[in-house]
Amino acid sequence: MARSSEKEMTILEHIAELRDTIIWAAALAAGAALVAWFFSARIVDSLLRPAVQAGHHSLYFTSPLGALMLRLKAAGFVGLLAVAPLILFKIYGFVLPGLRQRERRVITPVLVVGTALFYTGVVFCFLVLMPVLMRVGLSFASESLQPWLSAGEYLGLAARMCLAMGAMFELPLVVFALATIGIVSPRMLMRRWREAVVIIMIAAAVLTPGPDVASQIMLGVPILLLYFLSVFAALLVTWRRKRKQARQLAESN
Repeated sequence: MARSSEKEMTILEHIAELRDTIIWAAALAAGAALVAWFFSARIVDSLLRPAVQAGHHSLYFTSPLGALMLRLKAAGFVGLLAVAPLILFKIYGFVLPGLRQRERRVITPVLVVGTALFYTGVVFCFLVLMPVLMRVGLSFASESLQPWLSAGEYLGLAARMCLAMGAMFELPLVVFALATIGIVSPRMLMRRWREAVVIIMIAAAVLTPGPDVASQIMLGVPILLLYFLSVFAALLVTWRRKRKQARQLAESN
């Protein structure tokens, strides 16, 4: 992707390379979905496991093609999730030649850490959050109120929750970056913690649409913990900045 420094790329060459990058990303996503299709039955069973482990032994679908569509959606989702880092770094490789050396030193580790945080959030949601959410939700059943879960609705909720938690796990990195450039400070973050609680709970309600209060709480509480982890990240940045300033002052004297 990086061209020789002896010849600058023209606008048409940039457009052609962008087109090739988009085609490559689409082909990779389609190929990953195709591979995932051959394992789609196991993928669906794995995705439904939190509901099964919560005591609901089977979920239903309401149309003749319901099971097929679920397997197609599961294969597409898991396939895209598997190759998303490759697509991201392919796009990054496209813009890399236009970045300065200093920008590369900042953006490259941010992308690596951000990708790791996102997948940590997805795994945490699927392995920890969803089983707890299912147990809490199904615990309200009674003799006259029995659960009859739709596989499609459950998988939709699980996908939204996992993606939302993956995005929210980026919060410490975002705050770290904002603290580095001086936009936020630990004192400001701690002073605004009440507003942060309200905003986080509203965001959890938006990310988990519907009247399901349990899922909103289950999403909001980990985000609150991430917020206070972000305060620690800002403290670390401030401490490093003050230490550097003190060292520079001592050297100047």
